[in-house]
Amino acid sequence: MILSFRKSASRECVETAVRRLAENGLNCQIVAGADNLVIVVTSPCEAMPGHFFSHLEGVEKVVKLTARSPLAAESGCSVVKIGSAGSGRIALGEGKEPVVIAGPCSVESREQIIATAGAVKTAGAQALRGGAFKPRTNPYDFQGLGLDGLKFMAEAGQASGMPVVSEVMDVRDIEAAEPYLDVFQVGARNMYNYDLLKELGRQTKPVLLKRGLSATIDELLQAAEYILVSGNLQVILCERGIRTYETRVRNTLDLSAVVILKSLTALPVLVDPSHATGKRAYVRALSRAAIACGADGLIVEAHLEPERSISDAAQAIDPATLKEIVEDAALLSDVLGKRDRQQSLPDLKMPVS
Repeated sequence: MILSFRKSASRECVETAVRRLAENGLNCQIVAGADNLVIVVTSPCEAMPGHFFSHLEGVEKVVKLTARSPLAAESGCSVVKIGSAGSGRIALGEGKEPVVIAGPCSVESREQIIATAGAVKTAGAQALRGGAFKPRTNPYDFQGLGLDGLKFMAEAGQASGMPVVSEVMDVRDIEAAEPYLDVFQVGARNMYNYDLLKELGRQTKPVLLKRGLSATIDELLQAAEYILVSGNLQVILCERGIRTYETRVRNTLDLSAVVILKSLTALPVLVDPSHATGKRAYVRALSRAAIACGADGLIVEAHLEPERSISDAAQAIDPATLKEIVEDAALLSDVLGKRDRQQSLPDLKMPVS
């Protein structure tokens, strides 16, 4: 059972509710987000009358736990705001224009990331991505610049006026990385790193959670639940392709996941067409498809000189292609939005007598 409280509810109301639940032998957990507060009743409570919960002072809504990821289904933020006054602030989610996050796979140098930030901003991107900690399959491949890379990212974000998104791989990295990031990213390899998810749930900044290499949609939602139940309701989901038997592409982009996730949760959903394909020639087409399916935005790898990228060169696009993708996303969003509005209008034609 989830008890959602009114914004005006006092702390005393919440504490009273917790005490009443405990008196009736019910365990619970408080989850406080930036804009709302809920209590998750973790004990079986089928025998309790429904009015017991709804009559608790301050409770606005009572939701039965029918899903394995109840917070993702009912209580996550449908609009996640990222960035600050210094780095630019954008809103991502339901009812908002698609957001395009772009930047290199890896931060290669201070000069490179600052120049790239300016280029992707000019192309229309609203946020900057870049890897400072790089989980690589081969231990001899470039592993990233670490904390220095994050510092360069922060400087580039400030210079371009864009929020910064970058991956953390370990619980031990979070405290050091926090001052330099606007959004923590959890990569596909770390979707099952539950200690990391729980610790990110204790942070106040949004978390971009990528789907694991072979994860089901339910497993992605349950990973999000670890963050949500730990107190952070600002979770952004990302479909980045899953591993299948197909060898023509790096991964297989599961666009059905976008539609399904939008039906199961209010959380914003992004698509990463770069990792989904591994080939720059396919990135623009799949970006269009993602927006057409209802994705709230894209996270794309872009490089000033794609062929010379230290990592993932084959899937990096140049700023000119990024500009086309941004324009495509805006056009599709406009066209689909107009169509939806037209379909929702009542038929006002008068019958001919």
